[in-house]
Amino acid sequence: MADSVRPLPLLFLDVDGPLIPFGAAPHEYPTYEGGPGLQETSANPLLARIDPSHGPRLAALPCALVWATTWMSDANDCVAPRLGLPRLPVVNWPEPSAVDERDERNGLHWKTRALADWAAGRPFVWVDDEITDRDRAWVTAHHQGQALLHRVDARRGLRDADFAALQVWLERASALGRPPATLPG
Repeated sequence: MADSVRPLPLLFLDVDGPLIPFGAAPHEYPTYEGGPGLQETSANPLLARIDPSHGPRLAALPCALVWATTWMSDANDCVAPRLGLPRLPVVNWPEPSAVDERDERNGLHWKTRALADWAAGRPFVWVDDEITDRDRAWVTAHHQGQALLHRVDARRGLRDADFAALQVWLERASALGRPPATLPG
């Protein structure tokens, strides 16, 4: 009988904050040159803040990357090429409802329910600069799978420590999803 293989954990990735840092003085941010075929930064000068070294690091993580951003499909057109990433799936946000409005009044981020629904019980990481303890508590109570809600400092964007934390969590989540090894003999 063949072993069933579980899909990789999801990594829901926001753009503004994690990939495009903001909130500090503009001169504090390094900028990176765009390569051939990349959208000019004159359309959005903040695109120059995207560190292209993040692309290979994200691609090397043991997960399935998904855009979870208000950039929507523009993330595939403007951000992915700067990172050297392929086109990724995109979370299409539902229209706001009375439930969403109530959740926001109670401190729940408007993305939280949609991401848990999208994951449908699958392990996931959500990388964003607006995550709170309220979001973590809600996901713990309502999502059947493992989840890591990882908040990034918007003024700094993704850093080495963030990548290390993501790597450790994803490796552990992936290992838990594998069937146990059989011993010889």
